Amino acid sequence: MAAAHHVCGGMLISETHTDAMQYVYRVKHVYHMEETPYQLAWVVELEGYGKALFLDKKIQSALGDEYMFHEPMVQPGMTTHPNPKRILVAGGGEGATLRDALKHKTVEAATMVDIDEQLVKMCDKWMPEWHQNSFHDARTTMVYDDARKIIAQHRNHFDVIISDLTDPLEEGPSQMLFTKEFYQMISDALTDEGVLTVQSGCTDPLYPHLYGCIAQTLKEVFPIVRPYWCFVASFMLPWGFILASKKHDPLELTQADIAKRLEERGVTGLRYYDPGTHFGMFQIPPYVRDAIARGRVLTDDQPYFWEA
Repeated sequence: MAAAHHVCGGMLISETHTDAMQYVYRVKHVYHMEETPYQLAWVVELEGYGKALFLDKKIQSALGDEYMFHEPMVQPGMTTHPNPKRILVAGGGEGATLRDALKHKTVEAATMVDIDEQLVKMCDKWMPEWHQNSFHDARTTMVYDDARKIIAQHRNHFDVIISDLTDPLEEGPSQMLFTKEFYQMISDALTDEGVLTVQSGCTDPLYPHLYGCIAQTLKEVFPIVRPYWCFVASFMLPWGFILASKKHDPLELTQADIAKRLEERGVTGLRYYDPGTHFGMFQIPPYVRDAIARGRVLTDDQPYFWEA
């Protein structure tokens, strides 16, 4: 867990990553704090990183580097699909994941499902720099419900699903959204050319276990599973994502293919993702590959329990 305490010169938020490591953030200003039915939410101004969101006292996003998370979360999957028209974002309360998906002018309909309506309303008001009005885009349908329940209602419908869900903490709302059964529901909801990208937790050497389990679980459902990663400065950690697909392999594209798709779809203003970094992100090191090899398949009967 994390703690907040006052020191000379301001307030510090300290976040415990594992028993071996703690991160400290200096707060310049507190914009807003509230407790939703699901989590404690803080919007603060951090020294260096600017405005930031903390959920249950864990950093989720900072304005200074949010693109380092959201572009890897969205762009590899959207670009891998040859014509993404119908998309679904699971989670993604700040709205930046939705924002990045809507940059592709191929998108005709976007559904964002988040169980925490109060959090999304808070982000709409206090974090416009993230969503940039994407909640109110004419193509967007907002659904405040359990992503598992909503996805199970669709068959062969979505071209791309982006799973930007919080880690499966034992007392959190997402624990059953990383299991084989849930990923099978996603597969059923995707078209035959469907692509999924999953926020998959940290990939640091101390605690890559969740990442390995998610990769192994996805391999039980999808024929193409491509792990990838990046570094998120405000997290102070390398962060993992996984692309799973029924047909399209992100490594079979060329840099020219990627550049053409981004140009034709009107995707501009990216600060992290481009044709070169696309391939760089899929080059994961041996210790991460080892974590995947050791991962177990997560099921509804045996979900993941965060043990850090």
